[in-house]
Amino acid sequence: MSRSGAVAAAHPLAAAAARDVALRGGNAVDAAVAAQAVICVAMPEAAGVGGDVLALVRAPDGTVTAVNGTGRAPKDWPTLGGPGVGNSVTVPGALAGWADLNERFGALAFGEVLEPATRLARDGLTVGDALISALAAHGERLARVSPGAPVLGVSPGDRWTQPALAALLDRASETGPGALYRGEAADAVARAVAAAGGSLAAADLHDHTSMITEPIAVGWAGATVHVQPPNSQGVLLAMALQWLDGHWDEIDAGHRDHVMVEIIGEVFAHRDDSGRGATLLAEPLDVDTERAAEHPGGPRSYLHTAGVATADSAGWVVSSLVSVFDGFGSAIHVPELGLHLNNRADGFTAGANAARPGARPVHTLAPMLATGPGGSSLAMSTPGADGQVQTLLQVASRLRAGADLEVALAAHRWRAEDGNLLVETGHPVADALASRGHRVVERPHGSGVFGSVVAAGLSPDRPPFSASDLRRQSTSLSW
Repeated sequence: MSRSGAVAAAHPLAAAAARDVALRGGNAVDAAVAAQAVICVAMPEAAGVGGDVLALVRAPDGTVTAVNGTGRAPKDWPTLGGPGVGNSVTVPGALAGWADLNERFGALAFGEVLEPATRLARDGLTVGDALISALAAHGERLARVSPGAPVLGVSPGDRWTQPALAALLDRASETGPGALYRGEAADAVARAVAAAGGSLAAADLHDHTSMITEPIAVGWAGATVHVQPPNSQGVLLAMALQWLDGHWDEIDAGHRDHVMVEIIGEVFAHRDDSGRGATLLAEPLDVDTERAAEHPGGPRSYLHTAGVATADSAGWVVSSLVSVFDGFGSAIHVPELGLHLNNRADGFTAGANAARPGARPVHTLAPMLATGPGGSSLAMSTPGADGQVQTLLQVASRLRAGADLEVALAAHRWRAEDGNLLVETGHPVADALASRGHRVVERPHGSGVFGSVVAAGLSPDRPPFSASDLRRQSTSLSW
């Protein structure tokens, strides 16, 4: 907690960058963008300038705005599954999203906000275990798709510099997002995609714009929870919270986890229809409060992504996520720009979310921001793809049941995926879940598969605060 502001971010250097920018006069929005940009330098396996950003921004007057920095599939695009991994790439939306956040809500110049990330890319960072582990998991694919990618040459303890990425961020500081979406940079992206068998063209980058809209909102325990509208699947969290809010008093605390697992199965049946947005809130959910049911098309097992949450004493609060989707995204490296491109087109599925030219796929990124009486606000986000909605539902439920934020974040979790129910070792209701018919599979307590929540907020009786998860390397700081 602090009198001025607080941040929680997926990497300690990102949290430090947020504090640095805030101490230079930036607000919580500037701090969030600075942290997001540093994550994109320090965690290329999870996020990058070749990826996307989704953010919810609460302004001092209490209004909440959804900023969607995600991109479209190519206009001239055969279909998902065409020749080459290049067809998995959508237009990167992160840089334009940062510029929009900074222009609309920030207090500092764009270059000042990007400076910590630019400096880190130029001067280098020490290679740690997380990057090495990601390379062990994805290095073979990286080497096959982009054999010249510099990240393939790093070793533990190396000082790793990214001069091409630093130069891109420098140009963006001077000229804005056109540094990526215009001229030679756009041409370089198109060449890299074409070499990998894809059809993303420079014109697709030229035409890119962020989507800036009102969020979807539902009531929850006397407060309002805001989630991202389409193309995010955040509406699934809104559906789950709405159902649980309406039945809270009917459910015994001892089997609330079972009920939440069943709610998740029900809402994910609507994932492909997430583009319907708030109209999905009228869909009835057939939740079996006693036994585990089969849920075809339920949550999947993707991971990755990184979160940032910030709050300041002026009343700005931000909940955000940055991502390249899979580990290192598509694995396509653009040497002139020092970035890896996303594979977000792999998020197309079926029905209303079927692959088609010029469309945005349903996005797993689903930050949330709750607002309540007296100006109170709580921003939370987590990595974990389809696990995001599940983790946030559990944390919100524990907070409602009376746990403080630290206890709610540390509590044992579960995650439904691919027909199984992953449960942290030692979960107090694991046996009860199995007895109700769930296919329980234990995973070590603290495993990253259960997310890594970052949280920040305000309340009438205390100053800005932040909190971070014990899972992964999330860090919280204040200023």
